[in-house]
Amino acid sequence: MTSRIEMTMDIACGASYLAWDRLRRALARARAKGGEAEVVFHPFQIAPDAPDDPARAEPLEEVHKRVFGPSAGESTARMTALGAREGVVYDYGKAVLANTFEAHRLIRVAAAQGRAEEMADRLFRAYFADGLNLADSDTLRKLAAEVGVAWTDDGAEATRAELELVRTSGIRGVPISKINGRTLSGAQSEETFYGEIS
Repeated sequence: MTSRIEMTMDIACGASYLAWDRLRRALARARAKGGEAEVVFHPFQIAPDAPDDPARAEPLEEVHKRVFGPSAGESTARMTALGAREGVVYDYGKAVLANTFEAHRLIRVAAAQGRAEEMADRLFRAYFADGLNLADSDTLRKLAAEVGVAWTDDGAEATRAELELVRTSGIRGVPISKINGRTLSGAQSEETFYGEIS
């Protein structure tokens, strides 16, 4: 049986990155034992009003201080430490908040070419570890080329429609993973993901 995994997430969400990395490791284990799995990503934007002009991107730490107050650094420090224990790099000092619409569109393009997982993984690392501006078209083109995804401007309308579908479904936070019909919220452990897949 082929497992079907649907992950609703945002590239700019630290918990989504952690969930994806844990799921990625669980998938590698299951596939190494001959298991088959199909992964579908659904887009969500935690900051839909973030600037889509790359010149207006803001340092993420500054945005966090403005939105969450002086204690913002404590939660990012916890996430950074948690990630470090699992080999996931969070560099909030380099990260910039920019609109993730085009990144989600690129994942859709990559999916049509059979490379959605690789593209999502590279975009997460680009955002959280490399501090790259994901609203910048040149940056996205380079990342697509790295992963072997042929660039196209297709998919904007379909991405908008799916974002709206996710919004109207009642989802207010991510990540949410649906594995073989069972819904899991948050960054579940690798073992939990593996148990659902295998």
